[in-house]
Amino acid sequence: MSDYPDVIPMIAYEDGPAALDWLARVFGFRERARMTSPDDGRLTHGEMEAGEGVIMLATPSPHYHGPKRHREESEDARKWSEVPYIIDGVLVYVDDVAAHFERARAAGAIILSPVEEAGEGKRYRAEDLEGHRWMFMQSKSPNLDAQRQR
Repeated sequence: MSDYPDVIPMIAYEDGPAALDWLARVFGFRERARMTSPDDGRLTHGEMEAGEGVIMLATPSPHYHGPKRHREESEDARKWSEVPYIIDGVLVYVDDVAAHFERARAAGAIILSPVEEAGEGKRYRAEDLEGHRWMFMQSKSPNLDAQRQR
């Protein structure tokens, strides 16, 4: 993929290098860039490919806390996360959501909801190693699937 898509999620991680490795192993994303600070090994810029999409990652500061740690430190944040919904998360279309679910579950993702049939297709929700939320969906729409093939 030589071009960037029109919209790119940018996600902060406490341990960016570990997040790159985890996202590749558990969600099957492909790493395309990894730049670390020579001073402290902090991820200054990372890129993952997810199908035709790109996700950028970084560790913005040694003081950054991800959603998981934020929930541990804040009762309000724990309350916001009582539901399995994706709030401040990323939606990723996959070809086979059931197979993706099994891979993620077996590799240690926190599963927020099982594969379920929704009006627009099958989906499941998961959290990554630092508590960021992801929804993976297999579309029912032949038009959307054709657009994704381009």
